[in-house]
Amino acid sequence: MARVIAVANQKGGVAKTTSTHALGIAMAERGRRILLVDLDPQASLTWACGVDPDALDVSIHDVLLKRARATDAIVELPAPPPAKDGKPGVVHLLPSTIDLAGAELHLLTKTGREYVLRKALSKVAERYDRVLIDCPPSLGILTINGLTAADEVVIPLQCESLSQRGVGQLLETIEDVRDYTQRGPRGARRHRHAVRRPHQARPRGGAAGAAGLRHQGARALRAQERQGGRGPGPGPQRAHPRPRSRSAEAYRELANQIYGRKGA
Repeated sequence: MARVIAVANQKGGVAKTTSTHALGIAMAERGRRILLVDLDPQASLTWACGVDPDALDVSIHDVLLKRARATDAIVELPAPPPAKDGKPGVVHLLPSTIDLAGAELHLLTKTGREYVLRKALSKVAERYDRVLIDCPPSLGILTINGLTAADEVVIPLQCESLSQRGVGQLLETIEDVRDYTQRGPRGARRHRHAVRRPHQARPRGGAAGAAGLRHQGARALRAQERQGGRGPGPGPQRAHPRPRSRSAEAYRELANQIYGRKGA
């Protein structure tokens, strides 16, 4: 059974999509079978994986509304080159479209709406080692679905006050979901990893914020991503852009911090 990881933060622009994508690729390089789930109506993860949302006939929107099965919507992506002497991995995508914005209103009228994504993923989870969910920048019903389905939560944030504001509310929401569903990682406590991206102007504030996160029960990690690199260009991106870049190496190291050097 796959371990499900939700990447969540209600603040936008903190690298949720980048973290979901890059961590998935880093795990696939180790030979893992990875499913990326785009739970954001903006479909940024879908776009980043080189899939045009406007060209899709079936997406996660149809899955949540029970118009299609998850297997009908999953897109197979090119696998990254395996690590040295490793076996090739698998990367699949459950894509999103702008139609997903309408699913939230539909779900609000349904009984058991918090469990819709969890039930949909349960039918395909045995095919994968890891499922990574890119949550939207809100604490609405879509994010609640992502948290309910997850065994672990990764919270990307920048080391600045505006970015860290509201993380406490997210952690409280995670605890509410855990208490309501009586579910953590396979019945234990839900793991929470706060991933800090460096902020050059206020490093002391970043250190203080990390201490606050640890006090609230989140494990504070740091992605040593260099600043000033080239951003993505227009149009759908390649599934594995610049695999030897410093940013890619930073996310490999981040995967090591979360799951150990040998992987899990």
